[in-house]
Amino acid sequence: MSSTTAFTFSSTSSPFLKTRKTSFQNPNPNCYRFNPVRLSTTSKSLDLCLRSSPLCSSSSRWSSIPSLVTDREMKNDFKTKASSSDGGASADEVETEKAGALTKTLQLGAYFGLWYLFNIYFNIYNKQVLKVFPFPVTITTVQFAVGTVIVFFMWALNLHKKPQITTSQLVAILPLAMVHTLGNLFTNMSLGKVAVSFTHTIKAMEPFFSVLFSALFMGEMPSLLVVSSLLPIVGGVALASMTEASFNWAGFWAAMASNVTFQSRNVLSKKFMVKKDQSMDNINLFSIITIMSLFLLFPVAFFMEGVKVSPAYLQSAGLNVRDLGTKALLAGLCFHAYQQVSYMILQRVSPVTHSVGNCVKRVVVIVTSVLFFRTPVSPINSLGTGIALAGVFLYSRIKSLKPKPKAA
Repeated sequence: MSSTTAFTFSSTSSPFLKTRKTSFQNPNPNCYRFNPVRLSTTSKSLDLCLRSSPLCSSSSRWSSIPSLVTDREMKNDFKTKASSSDGGASADEVETEKAGALTKTLQLGAYFGLWYLFNIYFNIYNKQVLKVFPFPVTITTVQFAVGTVIVFFMWALNLHKKPQITTSQLVAILPLAMVHTLGNLFTNMSLGKVAVSFTHTIKAMEPFFSVLFSALFMGEMPSLLVVSSLLPIVGGVALASMTEASFNWAGFWAAMASNVTFQSRNVLSKKFMVKKDQSMDNINLFSIITIMSLFLLFPVAFFMEGVKVSPAYLQSAGLNVRDLGTKALLAGLCFHAYQQVSYMILQRVSPVTHSVGNCVKRVVVIVTSVLFFRTPVSPINSLGTGIALAGVFLYSRIKSLKPKPKAA
């Protein structure tokens, strides 16, 4: 005599679990009878008991009975399948990833804020020093010296891993250090001659020289959209120059020379590719360039301007040694800090995003310098500056639309 028993496994605690029914025929009437309702809370040990029971082992039909599982095990099985269908990421992992992405976004925003803040204070302190101490070569050398001290301090305390640099890498970095030195020197020469706002307005023409040098030395011909974005840049700078109250040719050409050297650095960084290892990141690359710039500029400053930073000379010139030294030190700290943070941002975002951020930074610096130094600005001058900066932003957006090369 045989009987058929239906075992129902159900879970009322989860709406996602469907009721599972398993029917089998009991081949042995002497086998234990089970209450189907109580089987919903039965553990796997019951299944093992059924399989090992001497009363039931005489029939092979028991081998086809599915394993009995508990409600909890069914839930775990469902979660496992759900996580595997979502690409192996559980809910906790998704939440962790979201929190990590938010942290990275906040960190990047803090870096941009520090970049702008350090740049603002550098321009303010630097301009105050250059007004009373018109020796831009010496000032630039002092700034590189402050940066060099910070670099060695950072490496000595293991705040950043010291790079393992080779002679071939130094040879490749040398041209970058040379144009980096000239770029910062010409910037300080311009800041000493004209208003901070006007220097940064002229430096808005960097995209023009970037396109020009890329076409001349790299063979990268610009598109029509890129060329059209350069027109408001050139026109805006020309309009601002014609109406600038502090205009003089020395300051104008110094700022233009700064554009040329800085964009030459970008082109050279493509032509003289530095073979990097894990320790040679953007921060260490900038640190090495800073040290090399100090050794390149120090003899030039000595022969061109002599020793002008001694207390005896400063007192004989009627300068407040303590006040001048404090502002020069702060300018040097901000000088190195804003450039290093710039490299840290460049390591996290694309060059186009960095370019857009640089455009916004220039606007912030111009506005704050006009307000701090109470620079007289005419409506036409403001219009020219605005047109130039709008052209820079347009250029950055057009560069972001450049199609990516298709993978082979």
